[in-house]
Amino acid sequence: MSFITAIGTANPENKFSQSTIADFMVRAMHMDDEDARRLRALFRMTGIETRHSVIADYGRADEYDFYSNTKNFEPVPSTGTRLLLYRQKALMLSVAAINQCFNKVSNFDKKSITHLIVVSCTGMYAPGLDIDLVKALGLPTNTQRLCINFMGCYAAFNGLKQADIICQSDTKAKVLVVCTELCSIHFQNENTDDNLLANALFADGSAALLVESSPRKGLNLKPVSFYCDLAPEGDQDMAWTVGDLGFEMRLSSYVPDVIQRGIKTLTHSLLDQISYDLADVSYFAIHPGGKKILEVIEQELNLTKEQNKSAYEVLRQYGNMSSPTVLFVLQDVCKNLDGVDDRKKILSFAFGPGLTLESMVLEIQNH
Repeated sequence: MSFITAIGTANPENKFSQSTIADFMVRAMHMDDEDARRLRALFRMTGIETRHSVIADYGRADEYDFYSNTKNFEPVPSTGTRLLLYRQKALMLSVAAINQCFNKVSNFDKKSITHLIVVSCTGMYAPGLDIDLVKALGLPTNTQRLCINFMGCYAAFNGLKQADIICQSDTKAKVLVVCTELCSIHFQNENTDDNLLANALFADGSAALLVESSPRKGLNLKPVSFYCDLAPEGDQDMAWTVGDLGFEMRLSSYVPDVIQRGIKTLTHSLLDQISYDLADVSYFAIHPGGKKILEVIEQELNLTKEQNKSAYEVLRQYGNMSSPTVLFVLQDVCKNLDGVDDRKKILSFAFGPGLTLESMVLEIQNH
């Protein structure tokens, strides 16, 4: 068996309102009055109030540090420049999330970690973030490491699946899973629909999980079942590619439609594995890929906004941070749980390129 025994999260210190970011985007994307009105309307419709970034420029009208101080923002930072910034910033943010996670466990010994799983799709280098974390945290040099890269918003599920497999095969395993994304370093200033949508949603954050083969005193989350499926008709609606001037997002407005067509089948397939019905689920931790995605899931599964409130709250405060986002939602769900929730179930979803539909059921256990 495996148990999530602690969750930690962290964000960069730079926090901006949607309206402040919109002001930057209007300047950077060289918009006329009509396009500016369109962009501001899109930003208001997202359900997002604030987002975080490792780049302070998004809150400035001029005197930029990362972007060019020219009228047309040229030259745009190269992929190499952006990945250098990732290397400089991802470690510190990851350590902050991990330390918050460890601090939730009384007298936790970091040297007891046996496995480290690092999840990211917004940067890579070698020796990588995994090795830098071993050094920064003082983990044993023989800690077994695994990196899950470039899988997008649903990748936290893959990290947790691997941690679950490890714990089931090793009763002494203590697995640290960390998901860190710096989406904002890949801002694209070409005025396209894909860029407008991506620039309105994405932000930076990190989340860490401690997964162990035995529960601890207090709240634990036990993975009960996982199910993954593809909606191939949506493979052109969400994509993430490496370009010369950063990573480039393709994010169609049709993504919610694809998810809407597949979410019932996904849910039933997951629950059928464990002979559950949707009525057996008490809580929901849904990745807020966008406000419209949350709304179509509620429509298809007959959920209320109150049942889905953690997803809306994370979207409101942080935007879409890619892979850590669903763990922020899960942490928000957990903050109000107590002893009466013992053995109740949490249903969780996340979505990404492919179009990939990931799902899992967690059981709440209080010890």
